[in-house]
Order: sequence, then structure tokens, then C-alpha cells
Amino acid sequence: MANESLRIVKANARHSRFAAPLFDAYRQFYEKKSDLKAARVFLKRRLMNRESILFLAFSTGGRRAKPVGLVHLYPTFSSLTLRRQWILSDLFVIPEARGRGVGEALMNRARQLAEETDTDALLLETATNNFTAQKLYERLGYRRDQEFYRYVLKI
Repeated sequence: MANESLRIVKANARHSRFAAPLFDAYRQFYEKKSDLKAARVFLKRRLMNRESILFLAFSTGGRRAKPVGLVHLYPTFSSLTLRRQWILSDLFVIPEARGRGVGEALMNRARQLAEETDTDALLLETATNNFTAQKLYERLGYRRDQEFYRYVLKI
């Protein structure tokens, strides 16, 4: 990936073919079974229904632009602050592009979206053993929540 530049685009449903392999790899990182078709359908539906925002990072240093990362966000609202919030649900960078600023660029684009939409906060969670991501988030100003616990009811 020498001599590369990075382009970040806001995805639409047609981009699901580029995003699906990254999204499938992201799910595998969290020990989910690979299902490329289901990943593509899931993303396409979210984007077609305007239920989420997806940004794709493309490396543009070669003959063809190559998708190297994504950040996926879902809108929500806070009853306490009476403002919009974004859940930063998914961040993934392909292994060969890690350590090159792709994740940070995607995180900064998510922050830009939050600022453009008068957002109260960006919320995210990560695995307790994902130390690389935790370091990135903390370097970018994210702080671990000390006020609320997260509970889950599996259905």
C-alpha cells in the first residue's frame, strides 16, 4: 500500500457489493460465521431504507480503488439530553491497511457526521480484549462510560 491515498465515501445501496466483504470479515473478527450473501443483503437493506450511514474507505494508490475499511452508524435519540445520538456500530480495516491511519480517518468522518447533524454524542462499544481499538478510541477523545452499565437480554 505504498504511495497510496485514501478516499472516504458515504455509501449507498450500490456500494453494498464493496462493503459486504469488509462487513463479513468484521463479523468473523467477532467470531461469527462467514455469510457474504447475508452481509450484502443486510447492508443493502439498511442503506436502501435509510436506517444507517456507512462510510467506506478506498485506497486509491493502485490502478483500481480498493475498499480497505468501513465505519457503520445507526441513529438514535437521547431522552435525557433531548438530542440525536449516533451509535458507531461497526469499524473495520483490512489487516494489510492497519496502522496506516485508515481507522482514524473513518472515525474522524463519523465525528464529522455527528457535528453536521447536531449530535449530542457518538456511542460505541468494543470487545474487552480489543486493545488496539480501545487505544484508538481513547486517543481520539472517547472515554469509557463510568455512569451507566450496559445490560443485554438475548431473545
